[in-house]
Amino acid sequence: MAYEHAPAQIVVTTPTGRVGSRVVRLLLQAGVRPTLLLRDPGRLDTATRERVDVVQGDQGDVDAVLRATRDADRLFWVNPPPSGDDPIADHTRMGANAARAVEENGIAHTVFLSSVGAEKRHGAGEIDGLARTEEALNATGADVLHLRCGYFFTNLLMDLASLRSGVLPTPWPLDHSMPWVDPRDIGEVAAARLLAGDWSGVQVQAVHGPEDLTFSQVADVLGRAMERRVRAEHIPVDDFRATLRAAGLGEERIEGLVGMSVGLSGDFVPENERDLLTTTPTTLAAWAHAHLRPLP
Repeated sequence: MAYEHAPAQIVVTTPTGRVGSRVVRLLLQAGVRPTLLLRDPGRLDTATRERVDVVQGDQGDVDAVLRATRDADRLFWVNPPPSGDDPIADHTRMGANAARAVEENGIAHTVFLSSVGAEKRHGAGEIDGLARTEEALNATGADVLHLRCGYFFTNLLMDLASLRSGVLPTPWPLDHSMPWVDPRDIGEVAAARLLAGDWSGVQVQAVHGPEDLTFSQVADVLGRAMERRVRAEHIPVDDFRATLRAAGLGEERIEGLVGMSVGLSGDFVPENERDLLTTTPTTLAAWAHAHLRPLP
């Protein structure tokens, strides 16, 4: 006698983000009708809106989180960008909301978008807040997977004005090699693990992209893609602080950003080594050709 299994109920947070939107698309293509938690349903395109269930709300509102995850089997959780003066406190609060939903609604599997450096637990700036979320989810006793991701290619889009002038500014040491990754590839790993649902316990899977790169190497790759000379330029820590302060950021926000480059350079090595499971395919050159080559 054949048995039919009910499809998993999957909830996706930040579904219009660079990673979340890819997760949603792949779930739809796999035949899943996910539930999306987001503040502004108007950001969804019409074709997607017709194929999903939507709960309008903020991840900082625990009632909205509980409502969105009621009857959920699996959850893709992404902490939204911090909005307050203390980024670690913001991440901690979001993690607490996720953990409460996992416990109260009996969510069996959660995939959390974390970061390389969360394994330090302390001393990695804003990433310490992601570590607090990892700890909160671990304490639920449910099955949890932390995706510890490398440096997003898309962070480069915040430097378009400088890139137009041929400069890639960074507070990171120019010779520090670290994993770089396309958020689209992260979404593919996340969707695969959500759809599998046959794993158990607390797991960590790094998403390192295809290779480790220094900012000097990144500048060379971008220069070739953009057909212009691009040089990496190191910003001393005190100058970086001054720039952030001039932009109106408070001291805790500033230290959260500074702490990432300070805490993850030097002799830091990611806990998860590069191997078949942690390496994703999209190269920086391919991404830059697609996204930066049209740059005037």
